[in-house]
Amino acid sequence: MMPPLLLMRVLWVLLVLGSPAGAGLYSPDEPFVILDAASAPVTLMNSSSAWLTEFYASWCGHCIEFSSTWKQLARETQDWRPCIYLAALDCADYPTMCNQFNVRGYPTLKFTKAFSENLSGGTHITAARVVQKLRRQIIDNLEQHKESWPPACPPLEPASLTEIEGFFDNNNVDYLVLIFEDGESYLGREVTLDMLQFENIAVRRVLPGESLQMPHFGVKSFPSAYLIQKTGPITRIRVRNEDRTSYRKYIRSLRGVRQGTFQLHGQSQTPIDNQPIIWREADSSKVYMADLESALHYLFRVEIAKFPDLEGDKLIALKTLVSVLAEYFPGRPHVMNLLQALNSWLQNVAEPRISYSDFENVLNNKKSSLKAVLVANTTWVWCQGTRPHFRGFPCALWTLFHVLTVQSAVNQPQDADALEVLGAMRGYVKNFFGCRECAAHFESMASKSIGKVSSRDEAVVWLWSRHNEVNTRLAGARSEDPKFPKLQWPTPDLCPLCQKELAGEHIWEKNEVLHYLKAHYGQANIVMNYTEPEEELLERQRMKNGESQDTYLATEKQEVREDRITLESRGKRNVLEEEEAEEEEEEGEEEDEEEEEEQHVATQHLVTDSHLVEKHNQKPTIIQVGSKSKVEGTDIVDLDSFVAENYKRKALSVASAAKRKRRASERGLQAQPLEEELLSDFDYSAVRERLRRRGIDSKYLIGVLVEDDGSRSTSRRRWFRMIELGFSRLDLSLCIVLYFLSSMCLLAMYLYFHMKTRCRKQRASFSSA
Repeated sequence: MMPPLLLMRVLWVLLVLGSPAGAGLYSPDEPFVILDAASAPVTLMNSSSAWLTEFYASWCGHCIEFSSTWKQLARETQDWRPCIYLAALDCADYPTMCNQFNVRGYPTLKFTKAFSENLSGGTHITAARVVQKLRRQIIDNLEQHKESWPPACPPLEPASLTEIEGFFDNNNVDYLVLIFEDGESYLGREVTLDMLQFENIAVRRVLPGESLQMPHFGVKSFPSAYLIQKTGPITRIRVRNEDRTSYRKYIRSLRGVRQGTFQLHGQSQTPIDNQPIIWREADSSKVYMADLESALHYLFRVEIAKFPDLEGDKLIALKTLVSVLAEYFPGRPHVMNLLQALNSWLQNVAEPRISYSDFENVLNNKKSSLKAVLVANTTWVWCQGTRPHFRGFPCALWTLFHVLTVQSAVNQPQDADALEVLGAMRGYVKNFFGCRECAAHFESMASKSIGKVSSRDEAVVWLWSRHNEVNTRLAGARSEDPKFPKLQWPTPDLCPLCQKELAGEHIWEKNEVLHYLKAHYGQANIVMNYTEPEEELLERQRMKNGESQDTYLATEKQEVREDRITLESRGKRNVLEEEEAEEEEEEGEEEDEEEEEEQHVATQHLVTDSHLVEKHNQKPTIIQVGSKSKVEGTDIVDLDSFVAENYKRKALSVASAAKRKRRASERGLQAQPLEEELLSDFDYSAVRERLRRRGIDSKYLIGVLVEDDGSRSTSRRRWFRMIELGFSRLDLSLCIVLYFLSSMCLLAMYLYFHMKTRCRKQRASFSSA
């Protein structure tokens, strides 16, 4: 006999590896139709039957709890087909289709009348836990759509005396059952639908007003049922209990009453994926980036996508959430680029409403920076469940907000906005989280105690305590994964110092818990296992957006080129251009009259610069043109010819700068030096292009170097000078060494001849003496 421990391990392996992936909460043998993205519109639209569809998410705890109610409802109403069918669609697998049906939360029950042509139409039905209430809601909705009554559905309105007297003349059946009941009773209508698939029998209900006109029945109590035979007497149906089950059993036992041959709608032909689950080994002491990025993907592309337009509280909640993510999410560079782009776009939106399609364009990087991307599917690691509907997104969502609260506590002062992260989480759960019952529970917890949080450390502990409160509420529920029971966390094996027993009472050590949470959810404890490389994500995103590799490389090179050109003068140039445009509008026709004066000012400006250069022992006779990139080949250009050819078009700018300086001095403002304005507005790319056309390959142009001495900004002007002649650093080093050696050699020769000369003079003086 197999040992018990070994038997348990074998059963566990069979459970994990043998469970069908993607099967949702229901199996194909259920008495309702399982829909997918392809079959849903075809099945529900223009159908001759009415439909009641459950739109659910397999990860939603409330949906898991409700699944047993839905199965029971399907069993109790399976005889109501083909008047009314039940169906189910897993929105976790087909979110786009659920959005087309205008589904905003889970579970959502929608009644679709017969011959409906609108996907987003239908009537919402409350997902009650009581099956009887659901049955009555079905009947109510059937009776409200009499203009499109399903052909197979029997009449549910009360029968009149005239109809009963001529019933057998108009209907080919042997039995008629009359159920006398009050107007608020659903017994007669339910029994009528129960007998829909049976032949040779008809059921009608009679209300008290009509029963007064039928004294021969002798009705004395409600409810009560009478059997009328086509060729026989009227008899009272005697049952132990005057209820639906008893009446149905009695009627079906009548001789000649038989099951009909109705052509019922078959089950969905969607193949069930029986491939074994690929189990990803995970360490409970680590946090996995794959879970966090998957949570972002599901949050942005599934949860928020349920709303085609975002306005009011939803738009505020989205802006707050993205702002917190951009600030505190410890993501990879390309993911952070995307979050920053989303945040920048949302904060600049001035309209009170945005469409999700516009938000999705930014999310998919169609209009934003190149290296920004987010995963396009889910890869659960620590949050993986033993069945597809266990754990997953709710687990990852908790993990995401734990990480955010810890990051904010570590990176921000404690007296900063303590509710920044918790407020973002509360707004998201309230406005977007699919499990509406879960959202209501969270809002109830938040409204009671979140206002007491006064520091960011307290926010970390508050979220932890509420997570444990949820674990207590859901322990033992259908949504609990048997391998991952909902315990109080952290367990003693993870944090031995976090809890203790005092006088038989369990006590949490809050300081130790806080220390553990900061260590566990800190950035150093987040691992990259099972994450897809960012470059592969970028390539897949480019392919999806229809962007070729050549286009991407060309665009990237263009961006690098533009950044290089505007590296030193971008900010100042924008200001100068705006001011020049204003002055050109004011001056108008006076430009021609001031041209000579402006050229004179430009000449004076160059002369002034030459004096400034002479003070630094520099002669401005050579200009070296170029950028920061090194290109072989350098040419010497004469300053006079360079100025004459290239600075004519700068005269107006110089004169305008002089005029701005005079106006600024009149207003008491600090004006920018003319020399600095001229050089900051220098068009490097244009100069290089003109020199290239002249056949000169000069590439090193040095402008004004601005330094900050800590108290005030000073400008140190360096005129263009020759610093390289195409030599490498090794060549320059060797030149310096040779120059030094030659200088030392010349110095030694000088000293030698100088000493020798002195010696000769001394000898001559001795001889004369």
